Formats: sequence, structure tokens, C-alpha cells
Amino acid sequence: MKLGAFMMPAHPRYRSVHDGHYHDLDTLEFFDRIGFEEAWIGEHYMMPAEPCPSPDLLIAQAILRTQQIKLAPGAFMLPFHHPAELAHRICWLDHISSGRLMVGIGASGTTLDLEMFDIDHQAGVHRDMTAESIDIMTRFWTSNAPFEYCGKFWTVRRPADQMDKSTGYHLKPLQAPHPPIGVTGLSVSSATLRIAGRNGWIPISFCFTPDYLHTHWKVVEDGAARAGRAMPSRNMWRVSRPILVAETDAQARKLAIEGEMGRYFREDYLPMIAGNNALGLFKHQSDVPDSDVTVEYCAKHCWIVGSPQTVHERIEEMQHLSGGFGVLHVMCFDHLDELEPIRESHCALRDIVATHFA
Repeated sequence: MKLGAFMMPAHPRYRSVHDGHYHDLDTLEFFDRIGFEEAWIGEHYMMPAEPCPSPDLLIAQAILRTQQIKLAPGAFMLPFHHPAELAHRICWLDHISSGRLMVGIGASGTTLDLEMFDIDHQAGVHRDMTAESIDIMTRFWTSNAPFEYCGKFWTVRRPADQMDKSTGYHLKPLQAPHPPIGVTGLSVSSATLRIAGRNGWIPISFCFTPDYLHTHWKVVEDGAARAGRAMPSRNMWRVSRPILVAETDAQARKLAIEGEMGRYFREDYLPMIAGNNALGLFKHQSDVPDSDVTVEYCAKHCWIVGSPQTVHERIEEMQHLSGGFGVLHVMCFDHLDELEPIRESHCALRDIVATHFA
């Protein structure tokens, strides 16, 4: 099992955009230095708690300050981008990273983001736009001749080259046929992860209780089988979960609940999930009242928080219940005000994975 990170990126609202950005950049450099395999960075517009609208700008700067770690937008929300333009930006990042790029894609589940772009999410238009967009981008990446694509949302062309005028289509990805593509899933038997299986993409599971993780891999396999693909390897499966390691269980619980992880869930994430009537995703039993899903409840049932021994046992349980996965993502939170204990936690997690799950 390898170790990576998933950054929303999340910040307290008093953190300036400038300070949050450079904290994220410093964190990516730190992850590279301690041997993390990869890091995925989110994209949001109308979420003050996750204020990064351009993960590719963060990635472009991080490429210059890292050596080994693979980097990925997690994800580009495809309805918000013109596919011809985004296809070229991805090619460019692939080259300047020397092939350390992966690409997360999504349709966006943030209502206000979709409303800002005047996209009818209630009719599922954003999902249709996402499917068309990745089809167009793939066409550019794999094309060997001029083409025209007349879609429902975009019409694009690869015009014939005019090399006598020094113009022509020339920018293909460094990785063939393109950088690895990943998608995230959260709900039980996630439909998004079935799409991952159908297309041979990387499945990334957000995990707040391991009890339904096995349903995620089941739909990945189902998607592959329906598409006539060979069964995918579990090594490609990423599972992302909040994790905090300290010397004792009590110390870890205190830091998690009273620190930035707890503040983010208390003030931002749990209210958002409750507003979407989705608190059931956090419950270890279906009859738990919504009012019981608090930060303290999450620390006990949803996060992996504890001593190295406790964290080892909880990861082992997650591996057993899921049937096995290849990359563990630690969900990352702003830790500029608690730099030393959180960085020590990340190093301890690295050692646990290397010792017990390599």
C-alpha cells in the first residue's frame, strides 16, 4: 500500500488567500520530502472554506519545488472549462512536470458553483457536460488528423495544419495516450465509481465509515465487466480518510477535536453535508439520529485518530472490510497554527504504512 494526500484545500475563513496558498505549497513540498506518493488538490468557487478555484496554478508552482511526488487536480470540474482549452493546459502541465501529472475530473456537486455558471444541475446537465467534455479532450489527445466534434454543449475542431504559416496542432500529452484520469465517489455503490470501472479510470473513495467501502470496489468491477474490460487491479484504488496520529489516543483525539480538523467539520463540512441531507454517509448504524453526528461522533466513528498502534489497527480493519486497496490518502486540513504536531502525524502515518502495509 502506498501513501498519498487529498487536499480540498481547506482553510479557516480568517486565513488570507495568500497565506493559505503558500501554506498549501509548503505542505506539498513537505509531502514530497517525506516520501508521499501523490497529492490531489480540489477546485471550488463558491466555498469560502475551500477557496482554491485553480488547482493547476498550485500544481504548476509545486512542480518547481518538488522532485518525486505525483500531482493531480482533484478535480477539474469539467462543466466550468472549455474542453479544447483545458486539454491544452493538461498537456502543458504533463510536460513541465516530466509526467508527474494525474488528472481528476468531476461534474461538480456544489450547487452555487453550478448556478454561477448558469448550469441546470437539477436536470443533470452538468453530468452530460462532463461526459461530452472528457470525450472531446480525449479526442484531441489521441487524434492524428483534423476532426470536427459537434456536441450538445461545444463544437470544436482540430483544423488542418498550415505549416507554411507556422501554425498547426502540436501539443500532445507527454504520457501516452494521456495522464491517468481519476474520479471520486462518496455514496454507497457510487455511480461515479462505476464510470471509473467502465473507462479504466482511477477510483478514489472518500471514506467516513469503512462499512460500505466494499460496495465501491464492487461497482468499479461491475463497470469494467459491462464495458468488456479486464478486471481492474485493486492497486489502482485510492481511499481517502481523515487521519491523525499522536503519541496516545487521548492526545490524538484532543488535537483532532479541538484543532483545525474539528473546526472545519464543525463549522463547514458537517453543515454542508446536513444541508444536502447526506449525514447518513457518516453513520455507523442507520438508526443514529442526525443530531448525534457531531465532531465528537466523527472522531470516534468516522476519522482514524489515535496512537500509532490504534491507527495501524484501524487501517488494517479498513483494508479487511474493503477487500484491499492500493493507495491510502490522508485528507488534509490547514495546519499553519499547529504545524509541528500535524507534520509529526504525517510522518508517523508514513512510518505505519511503510512498516505494516508495504
